[in-house]
Order: sequence, then C-alpha cells, then structure tokens
Amino acid sequence: MQDVVVKKSKINGYGVFAARDFKKGEIVIKWDISHQLNKKDVDKLSNKDKKYIAYYKKKYILNQRPAKYVNHSCKANTYIKNFCDVAKRNIKKGEEITGNYSEDKHSGFEMKCTCGNKNCRKTIYL
Repeated sequence: MQDVVVKKSKINGYGVFAARDFKKGEIVIKWDISHQLNKKDVDKLSNKDKKYIAYYKKKYILNQRPAKYVNHSCKANTYIKNFCDVAKRNIKKGEEITGNYSEDKHSGFEMKCTCGNKNCRKTIYL
C-alpha cells in the first residue's frame, strides 16, 4: 500500500495526499535525491521548473514524484529533515500534505502563495 497519493489539489494543480494516518514526527515522504544539480544548472531552468527545486544541506535537488507535488502552505503540516518531509503534527488520511517552501531557500526566486490560510503571507520567498 502506498502511504501517499498524487491527485488534484485545491491549493494548486496537483498535490500529495495522505493514504493513511501519520503520527507527529513520522516520515511522510523520503526524497529521491539522485537528481542533484549545480547552481549553473538551476539558473538555466525555467521558473516553472524551479518550483521543483529544493535546496537543502547545500544541495540542489530536482524533486521527483511524489515530493515534487507537495504544495506550499503558510501553515504546513510537514517540515524538512534529512531529505524527508516529516509530520509536524498528526495528519489524517485524505489530508493534503503541505510544506513550507521557505524552509529550503535558494536563488532569490519568489512565487505567489495560494494556500488559502487566514494568515497567508501571499508571497513565498525561496
């Protein structure tokens, strides 16, 4: 059984959803870190493709499925640890998995936030 599924999201495009309950502190998604890029490669990417880049532990990772579909939320339910998305709180089956894109800042890229939270920052600075 898969722990997460990718499907249409109310936040933006596609999202990742819990296929089972997760407890606080549990790994939700392990990143595929085999697609590492250098700064020059990242600079050549389109803005659309840059949204799939994570900068963590001084490495640029081109996120793969399902991690590439984790949408940003100003009130994220996961955080990044050791190239994984970890549950910040208990997550219920069917809930969208969200991350804080500002946790893995890189290259001064920014994008509009569509998370819909009442304390939304409106712009995400990466």
